This record gives sequence, C-alpha cells and structure tokens, in this order.
Amino acid sequence: MPEIFKDSRGYWAVAIELPAGPDGGRRRKYIRRRSKTDLVEERDRVLAALDRKGDLRTSSPSVEAWADYWMTEIVAKTRRPKTVASYRSVIENHIVPVIGGTRLDKLNAAAVRKVLARMESAGLSSTYRRNAHGVMAAMFADAEREEKIDRNPVDLVLRPRKAVADLEVLSVEEAQRLLEAFSASPDAYMWATFILTGARRGEVIGLEWDRIGEDIDLSWQLQRLEYAHGCRGRCGLPRPSECPKRRFIVPEGFEHRHLQGGLHLTRPKSRAGWRIIPLVDPLRSILNTAREAATENPWGLAFVSARAGVPAPIDPDEATTRWNATRDAAGIERPVRLHDLRHTTVDLLDAAGVDMDTIMDIVGHSTRAMSREYRSKANRERMRQALLAMSGSLGYDAY
Repeated sequence: MPEIFKDSRGYWAVAIELPAGPDGGRRRKYIRRRSKTDLVEERDRVLAALDRKGDLRTSSPSVEAWADYWMTEIVAKTRRPKTVASYRSVIENHIVPVIGGTRLDKLNAAAVRKVLARMESAGLSSTYRRNAHGVMAAMFADAEREEKIDRNPVDLVLRPRKAVADLEVLSVEEAQRLLEAFSASPDAYMWATFILTGARRGEVIGLEWDRIGEDIDLSWQLQRLEYAHGCRGRCGLPRPSECPKRRFIVPEGFEHRHLQGGLHLTRPKSRAGWRIIPLVDPLRSILNTAREAATENPWGLAFVSARAGVPAPIDPDEATTRWNATRDAAGIERPVRLHDLRHTTVDLLDAAGVDMDTIMDIVGHSTRAMSREYRSKANRERMRQALLAMSGSLGYDAY
C-alpha cells in the first residue's frame, strides 16, 4: 500500500506507482487532500481503478478544451441544430467562465454547484439552471465514457427544482379581441394562423402555399442553422459565418432545405410533429384572402418579411418581436409570448368540448411511442369537427 505523507504545503499526499512509460521512465499519480480521511478514500478509489484498468492518466484537458472538442466532435454531429445552439450558449456564457480553466480530472461536485450558484445569483430561472445541469451531465458523461474522468461529478449534484410557472394564456374574450384587432396588422393572416391551429412558431413562418389546401401540412418548420468553420479555423476570422469555406452544422441524416442565409426548412424533431390538420373556416377564408394578397417569393412561403420591398423568409426572432408589438398594440398588457398561443389554442379546444386525444393530434403534443406517419380519414374528420367547434366558440361561422 502506498505510503501517506504530508507535503511541503501541509496537505496529506500519496504517490501511486503506475506502469512505466514508453521510454521506460517512472510514472506516478499524486493525490493531495486537506483531510487524511478524504485522501484515504480517494487513494482506495484510484487503486481500485488502477487494478480494473491496468493504467491511469497523469494529464487531463481543461473543461474548456473538452467542451470545445465535445461540441465539435460529438454534439454537432448527433444533436439537432437548435440543441447545438442551446448547448453552446450555456457553455460559453455560464460553464466556461466559471470552471473553464479547471482540469477535467480535478472536477468535483463543488465545481458543478458553483456554476449553478452563479446562475442563480444572476437571477436566471430554474428552467435555465436545470438545462445547464443537463448540459454538464451530458458533457461529463461523455468524458467518463471516453475515460477522461473516472466518474461524472454531476451525478453527485441534485438537479435544480423546477419552479411552478404561471402560463400567460389568452382568454376566449382576449383571443376574440386579438382576431378583430389583427385587421390593423400587416401580419393579420399569420397571427390568425397561430391562434386557429396551435402550430409552433417555425411551423407557421415556414408554411408554404403548396402545403395549404383542404388540409394544412405541418411537416416542415423554419429554423436558423449555425455555421462552422470549413477551414478548421485557419482563415483567422473570429466568426464562422465569415469563413470563406463556412458550412452549416447539421447532424448526419438531418433533413433540411436551404432558403436564404442561415434560414432553412427542417423536419420537426419527432414524428408526432409531422402532422396534417384539416383547414376549416374561418382560417380557410383567411388564408384564401392571404393567398390573393401574398407577396410573390422564390420559396413559395405563405408569410414573408418585406424590407425595402424585397421579400425574405421571416427570421424566428423577428417573428417574436413582431408578435410582441402586435400584442401591445391590441391592449394585451400581460406578457403573453408567441409560444403561449399554443396553450391558448389548447384551452379553446378544451372549452369547445374537444377530447384530449384530438387536441394532442391537432397541436402535435402527443408523447405516445407509436408511429404518427399515417393519419386515417376517420381521425382527420375527428380533427375537422374539433376545429369547427373551436371556431364556433370564438363566434365565427364564416370569415
């Protein structure tokens, strides 16, 4: 058993002999702890790992270096673009600034808690802190899998408890008022589509005219994809989007159609999102009117942005900004988000007496693990009657 001693700084220490290196030189792994009890515990754990693996590392990359490798070689190749962007934001803004310089093999539960504590003190929501916990758990799980660390320190830290959030959902009266006020908005047709379908932001701004007929085909959504350097950073430009050999970050097998700049049409993340819903009045009449007044564009999009008279796909963030302006102009003082309109649609359908299975089919909220690729005519008729019932609750017989 290796001898325990006190080093020059007063720490309890032990040197564990490792197999000789390629040059035959002596290799040892040093462990230091303030507490002798902690040292003995760590020594026994390391000796067990040495006995199991036959050798141990004596060097380790920093958290920042591992995060960079992990994002480039693992996440970007396996996760959806929106997930990649979300992970990168958490890593660059919250993980690296706090523990980026820490060696992977020196990570412990205290380091993980430090990241979460800094986020809490900055006033960030429990949901965002839970996301950060999940990112660190995944990042260090892959480090453990590739034997960069012996155990994942995030396993020792409880995930932040999710706070109960009050959703800002429109009442039936507010929804009616908005639909009436929309006539003064250049985006009137688009906002009506959000409320009367419960579709997601990307699904509505990515709607193409050839997917609107007797039904609305919601099998594509508009998203912004991130660029990566195509030159492996040799161009010296700080932003990947400026690289002459730039490429989009997309995982293998990811379906996407390029529109303009970083904007693409992509498939929903699950088959449950690939849905076709009936087109009934008043939305049928609304979209027929919209088609007649539509701005021609090379992508066949139903809704576009027209700056300086030049049509362009609507950026997701731009859609949110425009919704906030329209909501405020309509006198809705509560901070109802664009995504909250989905919850409004669910409430309206429920108030109209629609069963939950049909509601889940319409808005794509189902979590069942069965294929949703085929929709029967009977199921389509069930959704049609549900949408008609909801329109009736809003006081519409025709538009």
